[in-house]
Amino acid sequence: MGKIIAIANQKGGVGKTTTSINLAASLGVLEKKVLLIDADPQANATSGLGLDVENIEKGTYQILEHTITPKEAIVPTSSPNVDIIPAHIDLVAIEIELVDKDQREYMLKKAITSLKSEYDYILIDCAPSLGLLTLNALTASDAVIIPIQCEYFALEGLGKLLNTIKSVQKIHNKLLDIEGLLLTMYDSRLRLSNQVVEEVQKHFNEMVFKTIIQRNIRLSEAPSYGESIINYDASSKGASNYLSLAHEIIKKNS
Repeated sequence: MGKIIAIANQKGGVGKTTTSINLAASLGVLEKKVLLIDADPQANATSGLGLDVENIEKGTYQILEHTITPKEAIVPTSSPNVDIIPAHIDLVAIEIELVDKDQREYMLKKAITSLKSEYDYILIDCAPSLGLLTLNALTASDAVIIPIQCEYFALEGLGKLLNTIKSVQKIHNKLLDIEGLLLTMYDSRLRLSNQVVEEVQKHFNEMVFKTIIQRNIRLSEAPSYGESIINYDASSKGASNYLSLAHEIIKKNS
C-alpha cells in the first residue's frame, strides 16, 4: 500500500517543486514506483519533468472536477519509475469552482485513494498558499514534508502552516503526520545558514530530516532542461542530497 506525501509550505521559493521533482526521481532510481501530482497552478513540476504545459488536456484540474478518472490523467516521465499527473494554469479556477461544493476539501482524496495500491509513494507538489488546493492535498495525504529555506525569514509563517496542519488533523484527516522538516538552500559559508539550521534543529529536533539540501547551481539549472537532477547530473551535490533524502524516507517507512 503506497504512502501519500504532500510537500507544502505557503511561502514561495522554499524549494517545494525542486524537492517534489528530485525526491520523486530519487525514489524512482531506488526502484520505488512513484506518482507525482502537480497541484500548483504554476505547473512548475510539470514543466520541470519535461512536459509541455500548454498541451495538457487532462490533469489535476479535471481530477478535482471529477470529469475524468485519475488513471486517464497519468503520464509517464523520462525518470525511471516516475509517473506524473500534470497541471495547467486552468487549475487557478478550481478554488472558486469548489467553494460551494459539498465536501470540497475531499475532492482530491476521493479521486486518488484508489491509486495507493499501485504506487509506493504518491507525492503532491502543493501551491504556495493555504487555499483549497493545499487543503485538498493535506486532506488526501498520509504525511507532509515541509521545506524550509536556510534564510532570514525561514521560520516566519511556519507557525501558521503548523496550525493549518493541526486543524486539518482535527477536522479532515486525523491520520495526517508530519514526515519531516527539510532544510533547503543551505550554504555552509554563510553564518546565517548555519544559524537557521541550529534554530530549526533546536526547536523541532526529531522532526527535522538529517539530510540538508545544499545550494547547488546544477540543481537550479536542471528544470530548465525539463529534467530531474538525477537525469541532468547524477554526480552533483544536489543529486546526492536528494538520494540521501530518499534513503532516509524509505528507511523511515520500512
